[in-house]
Amino acid sequence: MTVLAMSHGELSRFDTLMRVERGELRVDDAATVLGLKRRQVFRLLDRLRSEGAAGLVSRKRGRPSNRRHSDAFRERVLGIVREHYADFGPTLAREYLIERHGIKVSCETLRRLMIEAGLWKDREARRPRPYQPRYRRDCRGELIQIDGSKHWWFEDRGPQCTLLVYIDDATSELMHLKMVESESTFSYMDATREYIETHGKPVAFYSDKHSVFRNNTASAKGDGMTHFGRALEALNIEIICAHSPQAKGRVERANATLQDRLVKAMRLEGISTIAEANAFLPVYMAAHNAKFAKAAFDERDVHRPLALHENLRTEMVWREWRSVTSSLTLHYNKAMFILEPTEISRPLAGKRVEVCEFPDGALEIRHGDHSLPYRVFDKIRQVNQAAIVDNKHLDAALAMAKLLQEQLPARKRNNNEPCRSSQGPHLFPAPASSGAAEPEKRRRGRPPLARRNPTVAYMKERTG
Repeated sequence: MTVLAMSHGELSRFDTLMRVERGELRVDDAATVLGLKRRQVFRLLDRLRSEGAAGLVSRKRGRPSNRRHSDAFRERVLGIVREHYADFGPTLAREYLIERHGIKVSCETLRRLMIEAGLWKDREARRPRPYQPRYRRDCRGELIQIDGSKHWWFEDRGPQCTLLVYIDDATSELMHLKMVESESTFSYMDATREYIETHGKPVAFYSDKHSVFRNNTASAKGDGMTHFGRALEALNIEIICAHSPQAKGRVERANATLQDRLVKAMRLEGISTIAEANAFLPVYMAAHNAKFAKAAFDERDVHRPLALHENLRTEMVWREWRSVTSSLTLHYNKAMFILEPTEISRPLAGKRVEVCEFPDGALEIRHGDHSLPYRVFDKIRQVNQAAIVDNKHLDAALAMAKLLQEQLPARKRNNNEPCRSSQGPHLFPAPASSGAAEPEKRRRGRPPLARRNPTVAYMKERTG
C-alpha cells in the first residue's frame, strides 16, 4: 500500500472533484468552489481519472524553487559570515553584508542559512529549559546540599575567598559554614569532618560536578572516584551530583542570601580575616536559621553516629599507592621517602604501600594497619647550591640568594597531586616521632687514634 502525503488544499480539491465524478456537484459549481476556470477543472478531472489521487499533488513538491540562490552564492555568504560575523545575529549580519561586501540577501533567507549551518538558533531552540520544582526531603539529615561560593566576603578589607555552605534540604537550615581560601579537596575534607563531628553522618550529599566530587576525566584504568568520594564511600555516605545549577537551587539561593546579609554582618563586626570569620559564623548561623529555617515533614533526625571501626582522621585523606624499591625508598610528589629498616618494612621491597596525605599537611606511609617510619629527601630545595664563593663572602652570598629566591614564583609539584595555595611550595613536614628511641647511627671507617700528649709521655718516662 502506497502512502501519499497531501496538503489540506489538495485534500479539499480531491473531495470536490470526487463529488463531481459522483454527479453530486456541477462543473461550474466546482469551479466556483475551487476558484478555478471550467477548463482547469476538466484538466484536473482527467488527471484524477488517469493517475488517481496522486495526480492532484503539486508538481513543484520536492523540486528546488526557481528563485532559489545558487549553491555557490550560499557557500560564499556562509563563508563570509563564519569568518567575520559568526557571533552576529541575522539582522546585524545582513546589514554588514550589504554595507561592507555589497551582498544583498533577505533577512529571513540569511536566518535560514545560518540556522542550517549551525551559526544561529531559532526562538524555540533558544527558549530556556523549564525546571519543575520538587518536594523537599522528609527528614532532617536525609539530603544535605553542599556548595562553595567564591566572593569578596570581606569587600575591600581582605582577599577574595570561598565560603563552603552545607544546607539541609528538608528544613533549609544552615548546617555548617566554613570560610576557606579556595574550593579544594582538602577544604571539603576538613569541613565535612567538622560537620560529622557536630551532627553525625547524613544519608547523602548533593553537590555540583566540581572535580572534588566527580572525576570528569575518568578512564577505564580507574574507578572514576575522587579522593573525597572514596572517603564518603568508606563512611557509607552517598554523593549525588546535580546536572544543573537549578537542581540544587536551595543552596544556590542560600548563597545569594549570604552574599548580601553575611557580607554586611561581617562589615558591622569589623571582620577582615578568615580566622575571624570562622569564629563569627556559628553566631550568624543561629540567627539565620531562626529566621529562615522551616519545619520538616517528619520530625525524625536521620543523622547517624560514627561506627566503632570508623575514624574520620584516617578516612579524610588523599590516598596514593606507591611501589617500594629494593633500597626501601619510594617517590611521591617530587620527594623521595626513605623507609626505616624495621621488621615490618624490610619485607616490603617490591611491594606497594599507601601514601596518605592529611588536610593539615601531615603525611603517613601505611602498610595494612601499620604506619611506617620514614625520612624525607625533598627534591625541591629551599636554597639551591650555587657557585662556590670565598668564606668571607659566604654569608652575603647566601643572603642574596635567599632574597632572590623569595622573589621567584614557587616551584610546583605534580599536577595530579594535592596542592595548597596557602603553603607556598609546600615542603613536607618531618614525620611525627613514635616515642621510641632513635637507633644510634654507626660511624663509617675506623675510629680515630688517641692523640699523644708529649708532656705526659715525658713525665711517665722519668718516673718509670
